[in-house]
Amino acid sequence: SGIEREQARRNMALALKEMSIRGDISTTIDYISKLIELDDFVENNIDTGWLDKIIKSGGIKVLNSSLDESEGRKTHLNGLNNDTLVVIGSTIVAYDQCAADEKTFLDLLERGQLPSLSLLKMIREVELILDGVKYKICCTRIGNNEFQIAVSDDATKCVTASVRMLSDGGYLIDIGGKSQVAYQTSKGDAASGMRLNINGKSIAFSPDYDPSCLRTDVAGKLVKKLVPNGAHVKKGSAYAEIEVMKMFMPLKVEESGVITWANNEGAALAAGDLIANLELDNPENVNTATVFKGDLKVNGWGPVNAPPSSANSRPHIILKKAINRLKCGMAGYVLTPGAINCVMHDISDAVTDPLLPVYEINEQLSVLNGRIDGSLYKELEKLITDFKENSAGGSKSRFPADQVKHLIALQMGRVKDESERAGFNALTTPLVNAADPYTKSRSDLVPGAERVLDSFLDILREWISVERWFCDGISYADSVENLRKVNKSDVSKVLQICRSHALLKSTAQVVLTIINAIAEAGKTDIASEKVTSVVLGADGLEDTTPCLTDIASMRGNETYDVLSQRCRNVLIEESLPSIEERMGRILKVVRSLEGSGDDAAKPIQDLINDNVQGSDILFPLINLALNTKEQLSILEVTARKLYRTYILKEFTAIVDKTSLKFTYFNKPEASIFSSSSKVTSMTDLTKTLSQSKTSDLSRSDSESSLQSVERKGRVPSNVARTAIMKICDSFADVHDDLNAFIRLLEDFPQYNGSVPPCEFGPANVLTVYLLSNSPESDQASMGKNIELLLSRNLEELEKADVRRVTFVVPKDNNIEEGQYLLPSVYTYRETADFKEDHLYRDIEPEVTYQLEMLRLAKNFSLSCLGSHLSPAGQIYLYKATPKSSALEKDKKANKSPRIFARALSFVQDFSAGTFERLLVESFNAIDSIKTAVPAGDNHLFINVVSDLQTTIIDPVDVEQVVVSILKRHDERASRLGIAEVEAKAVCKLSEDSHPISLRLVASNPTGFVQVVNTYVEAADESGNKRVFKSIGGTKANLACSGDSSWEDMEVTTPYPLTRPFDTQRKAALKSSDTLYCYDLPALFEAAVENQWANASGVGTSRPMMVMFTTELVVKKKQGGPWTMKDYMNGDLEMVETHRKAGKNDVGMVAWLMTLKTVEYPTGRQVVLVANDITHKAGSFGTREDVVFKMASEFARERRIPRLYIAANSGARIGLAESIKKVFKVAFKNPSNPESGVDFLYVNEDDYERLGVAQKLLIGEPANVNGECVFKITDIIGSEPDLGVENLKGSGLIAGETSSAYEDIFTLTIVLGRTVGIGAYLVRLGQRTIQKVSSSPIILTGYQALNKLMGVDVYSTNDQLGGPGIMYSNGISHLAENDHLSAVTSAVHWLSYVPSIRGGLLPITDIAGVDEIERPICFIPKAGVPYDPRFLLAGREDENGDWHGGLFDKGSFTETLAGWAKTVVVGRARLGGIPMGVIATENRTAEAIKPADPADLRASEAVIQEAGCVWFPNSAYKTAQAINDFRTEDLPLIIFANWRGFSGGQRDMFDEVLKYGSLIVDAFVKFQQPVFVYIPPHAEIRGGAWVVLDASINESVMEMYASTEHSRGGVLEANGAATVKYRIKDILATMHRLDDKLKSLDAELDERVCEIERGEIKDQIREREQALLPVYEQIAVQFCELHDTPGRMKAVGVIERAVEWKNARTYFYWRLRRKLAEFDLRKKIQETAQVGRGMASLSPLEASKLIKTWFLETPGATESLWDDDKAVLSWMAQQQKELEMKIIHLTREHVVQEVFQVMTAGGDTAKVGTSGIVEGISKAMSAMSAEDVSQFRAMLKSSLQL
Repeated sequence: SGIEREQARRNMALALKEMSIRGDISTTIDYISKLIELDDFVENNIDTGWLDKIIKSGGIKVLNSSLDESEGRKTHLNGLNNDTLVVIGSTIVAYDQCAADEKTFLDLLERGQLPSLSLLKMIREVELILDGVKYKICCTRIGNNEFQIAVSDDATKCVTASVRMLSDGGYLIDIGGKSQVAYQTSKGDAASGMRLNINGKSIAFSPDYDPSCLRTDVAGKLVKKLVPNGAHVKKGSAYAEIEVMKMFMPLKVEESGVITWANNEGAALAAGDLIANLELDNPENVNTATVFKGDLKVNGWGPVNAPPSSANSRPHIILKKAINRLKCGMAGYVLTPGAINCVMHDISDAVTDPLLPVYEINEQLSVLNGRIDGSLYKELEKLITDFKENSAGGSKSRFPADQVKHLIALQMGRVKDESERAGFNALTTPLVNAADPYTKSRSDLVPGAERVLDSFLDILREWISVERWFCDGISYADSVENLRKVNKSDVSKVLQICRSHALLKSTAQVVLTIINAIAEAGKTDIASEKVTSVVLGADGLEDTTPCLTDIASMRGNETYDVLSQRCRNVLIEESLPSIEERMGRILKVVRSLEGSGDDAAKPIQDLINDNVQGSDILFPLINLALNTKEQLSILEVTARKLYRTYILKEFTAIVDKTSLKFTYFNKPEASIFSSSSKVTSMTDLTKTLSQSKTSDLSRSDSESSLQSVERKGRVPSNVARTAIMKICDSFADVHDDLNAFIRLLEDFPQYNGSVPPCEFGPANVLTVYLLSNSPESDQASMGKNIELLLSRNLEELEKADVRRVTFVVPKDNNIEEGQYLLPSVYTYRETADFKEDHLYRDIEPEVTYQLEMLRLAKNFSLSCLGSHLSPAGQIYLYKATPKSSALEKDKKANKSPRIFARALSFVQDFSAGTFERLLVESFNAIDSIKTAVPAGDNHLFINVVSDLQTTIIDPVDVEQVVVSILKRHDERASRLGIAEVEAKAVCKLSEDSHPISLRLVASNPTGFVQVVNTYVEAADESGNKRVFKSIGGTKANLACSGDSSWEDMEVTTPYPLTRPFDTQRKAALKSSDTLYCYDLPALFEAAVENQWANASGVGTSRPMMVMFTTELVVKKKQGGPWTMKDYMNGDLEMVETHRKAGKNDVGMVAWLMTLKTVEYPTGRQVVLVANDITHKAGSFGTREDVVFKMASEFARERRIPRLYIAANSGARIGLAESIKKVFKVAFKNPSNPESGVDFLYVNEDDYERLGVAQKLLIGEPANVNGECVFKITDIIGSEPDLGVENLKGSGLIAGETSSAYEDIFTLTIVLGRTVGIGAYLVRLGQRTIQKVSSSPIILTGYQALNKLMGVDVYSTNDQLGGPGIMYSNGISHLAENDHLSAVTSAVHWLSYVPSIRGGLLPITDIAGVDEIERPICFIPKAGVPYDPRFLLAGREDENGDWHGGLFDKGSFTETLAGWAKTVVVGRARLGGIPMGVIATENRTAEAIKPADPADLRASEAVIQEAGCVWFPNSAYKTAQAINDFRTEDLPLIIFANWRGFSGGQRDMFDEVLKYGSLIVDAFVKFQQPVFVYIPPHAEIRGGAWVVLDASINESVMEMYASTEHSRGGVLEANGAATVKYRIKDILATMHRLDDKLKSLDAELDERVCEIERGEIKDQIREREQALLPVYEQIAVQFCELHDTPGRMKAVGVIERAVEWKNARTYFYWRLRRKLAEFDLRKKIQETAQVGRGMASLSPLEASKLIKTWFLETPGATESLWDDDKAVLSWMAQQQKELEMKIIHLTREHVVQEVFQVMTAGGDTAKVGTSGIVEGISKAMSAMSAEDVSQFRAMLKSSLQL
């Protein structure tokens, strides 16, 4: 409104601008507000024509925006250009997508499903169309609410946008420091684009509409084309059908046009895939947008990672922002390497700013103004002000942060009142905390070092806490499941952890940067003037060790490995002795030599014995020497150390020539064994050494087992040799002066003729030390220059009798990474005409022969990775790449390079510590390699060199030490990819015995069992060569677990490219993360050894060998190849064979193993069957099925256990390759193959050859392009095992496994993926041990299921059949972490089982472990829930005291623990006797049903299952356990505490009745003793009693109850009282017992007046109500007394009541008695098996007969029959008599059989009589003459002939 029209118009315009309407429906506000601003409207020149004109001219489009000519961008009504609007829109879209995906992630977690990490992606691609321009924007999330917005095709520039949600649903968006408020009024769809309201103005983005591309928005399969190619389709008509999740959906076109197909029928489609193109009828009707390119015109747009304009920013603000940026990156938001560098640069700038502590402290001080003492505040403020002024004046002093703490502490001391002191402390704590880090930074250059180190440690600890869930090979699915269990109440923590882990590579880069900073700080002197690290000088550097150690232990993928290696390197560097320490000690020794006289060598020898390394510091020491004499003393120390393996004499220092001259002799070489000597064991070796003395070498080979073979060209030990060491300033000193080098040679005695040349060849050595190296000279040119120098002096060298010349040149005297670089060493030998052999470069020539380098050079090209000095010795590292010539000979070899490490240590005495130190240092050296060398096939050679003349080492001790240490470090060796460790040591038993070289070669092919082969050096048959000779009697030799591949090889034989079975082992590992099948027996051997090692109190000594193995091989009886048809015809046999591993041609392998276990020290036999995963992926073909079937039958015939190790890929699938090569295709439209296939065919010639002649296919005539062809209808194929025949074989072994479960002990160990029939074999064998990782039991792989459903639902096979499924549903009985643990569990399971089915139980001696007749100490309490396992196994109290349960200590092993947790089942021992046990869980348990990822609506179901109740799953578990115990021949005890079966609707539907009845079925079949015992405070009610009652199988079952409050009845007492002791009965009892009620009743009878009677009745009612609670208890108690053990015994439903404390003793003797009784009655029953004449006695009848025999014994009574000890004693005493009774009973059955046959009458009598006569005749023909005579006499006597 307004006083005039113009005023009203202005008011209206203002009101419209201030009005904001948000919603999905757009309004006309913007339109009208602009309309009324037009000139025509202002002047009132308007009408409907005017409006029509505006609309017709398209002016509406211009109304929302105007073109900004200066920038070329349109500006909208809200003052923002298009680019800004697009950035706002992109930010909102990316933010909403991230929020929606995170919500989905949380929803999936809460439902128990596995959310994909893709939901947490931090980079979002957004496309928006505004005003006909398509913007392709890349939005990168760099913080919780921050995004970097960039154009997709240019990632070099961006703008940062932050977004915050407002309470009213809006978005507060900050771009370049300017904030905008936006509301999303419409998210947009295919028809309309997103609409925003920004600053009160509406912005509409256009939809991306392109009807010319026909795509699918869901994944599926194209099943049918509804129109042909090139057809015209109308708008809205269907053009195709796709199958999605087994549903058919039509696809329709959105415009009319001509279709061109881009995909064929049957094609699998992903969402967004192009199906067809549409040529539009009216393309002009479809507007297309132009794609934006260039820079966005928005505030803040600039280069990515551009340094912020922080020149004027204060350092504490910069530091906070940088640390926060790092923490955002660690939280899972994007932090690029460039951003990390920028952040670290900012941190460096901040922490080196001397004002950083000032600002941080002042920030905390400012808030204390007026809140603390004024004088203190002024002092602190003055301290800060003064420092600022000094800094401004150029002072470089550090801020005195300690004074801040001191002033506060003084003030604290002045405050006397406790409450005031507490308040003051609370106020000043932030200030103290701010100052504290700056008191701990010791470097003046980096005052903030401690401050930033604290932040770094927080980051490292947080990262470790995140990645601990995912490292060490734990799958993502398992990690998320573990996280979800721990964070059930707050799944957002799981999201945070997963988000951080999703960007592992980025966070790892941050961690690596921090580690590098810590490492640099650790090795830099704080006095240095160079800032090498932002944490330089921080006191808390030592506190980083725990974090570094944690990270060093991580492994699982390449990222973890890189960080782990870096941390180990840092920790190693910290542990090494410093350069200063070593230099100081050597200089001290050198300077003590002056004037030492004869004692000069002692301090040097001490230095050598302590193995102080000096090679790297030699030149720095020489440069520090005070004079030439001291330099030569340093050389003498070096010479004595280098030549320690020689005999040194006569050191002479030639000061004027700065050279050192000395004489030395070779020591005798180690002796070797003669070719004829036998070394069958380490004992033989020791014996041979002890008998061979030094003088034996003079005897002939026939007289001595030891001999000496001198290496070719070696100087004999009695020849004196001269060595000269010369110091020169530079190479020019000997090169430029032609006579300078000759003067070096003049000091050799042979040069001037005073000593003749050595007759065995040159013997002298010259070493030249150059103090400086030419800067422009590299190693190659230096080597060439030296070679030229020597070539022109060859005659002089020959004259001086020089054997070797060595030049030692410093590389750089600057310390690098905390140490000096080792010098370059150039060696030139006379044997090579004084030309350098590059193999020996940088190796001290005195030790080259100790490294055996020639063994590397033949097959590998070597490049040096450096050498490492350590306190234990020197390690040389080489990258070895296989040569092409070697690969030609071994085509299957791994072509990748590998590491060869050569470690050398000189020791005075060999010891375990010496070897272990060198081994660890070698590992550290390999760990420190920075060159990328694949981890695998690496080799470590360790040579421990000792003084041959004085050191005494027993070879037996060496082997034991090396084996034990290698086992201890086996895990690390495996992690470093070391496939082989070779150790060499020279041994001798006494001072006058011969030294011999012992070689140990250790490998760990399985990753679990260390195999060590031991060799000595021996002469070959010619006596001229040294070869390796394996020592027999070692573990590897006897167990056949070692390959002995070095046997009879020359000691110089090159290392091979591959070791035996490397290819197969790698294939098995790659295929299913499992082992090569021929390595499996070694695991069983290790498991049995572990069993012996853990056995305590075993009376039997451990056998030397615990396992012997023979392979079971299927062969054709007539020889030759075989097929399944041969098996069906009975032409095959299974033969026990000793053959080399890997000789199988079938993908199924079987062994007969004899295991010498603790229970069976003489051995028990087991058949082991395993898939060979390397043979056709471990699939089941018909031949594999035959091997499995026959191996299982072999076990059943011998009634021995059959173990199956599963790692396979299901039934084999094959194709007819011969037909695959020749078939052809008839297309529906030959000119357009995309139209589809009509049929497949072959031509006439191929059909004649393949179809008619070979019968490989079936076809019918057809015509293709006028040619007569044959359409293929059936493919038969010539190759075996192509398809359905494999399923027939699968059925064969499925039936065999089912039968085997009933006949023998079967157990399946799943060590790899097992599919299809493999999965069914697992279940049919029932007992299963599953490896936790990479061992799913599945029917179909997850990839196939994903393809079937058209979407990636599953991510791993473990989601389908891993332990999370199979252990939780009872398929897997046990879940173990690795292969060895699984096999160990299998061996442990076997320890409970008889060696043969039906055999005697494996009873163990428990002496020293437990006592038989001891009281049970664990006593359950009434009403207190407890773990039922305590009843079985006992427990330890809080003091560590053990309170025993029923069974032997430590003998209980639970199985099926992951399934049906309301029942506990397992195996245990009672007095050494194995038993099965079932117990009731009395506590509530959870049953978790996982959510199926295939159903997005599914949620994890957590069902609470009450204790003491049978549910469907627990009933089934009980029945299955009983069947397992039955087929294991185990007696069974059940601790029964069931109130009945769960009868709710769900459980009734889930078949609780069915599974409950299975318990009865299982009991009926049971043949061993069964004890059902009701423990203290337990009960059995209703249906539970029915399925447990002894009458189910009274021949084996007995029921017992505890005397301590055990109960049994139909209903619980409360329920019984409710039904049978109702209110009227309770009232009657009250009136019968209560005196007051009785008097009231009497008084009531006497009264006549109704009023009085009413009053008395009221009194009676009051009394009844008062007594009712008590009498209800009385009713319950009365009912309960009907359920007591006394009544149960009286009515005969239990055998007796047994006191819990004495139950162990009672059941032990009862079990022994029952086992003996059952054995005797079994023999009685077997007496009737001779025929049909007499019916076999039932078990009960047999027991009654035994009782009759017992009572016939003098002194036996009925009461004694119930005394178990008495019956056992009687059986032992009457053993012979009982055997005679059995024989007599058998004879009676034979007599009765013959009598009934001959008196049956009719044909039966005739046939039977003639049969008896014929049988007698045959028997007599087989008898000896004497037996025939006795038999005739018997007949005459019996028949009175």
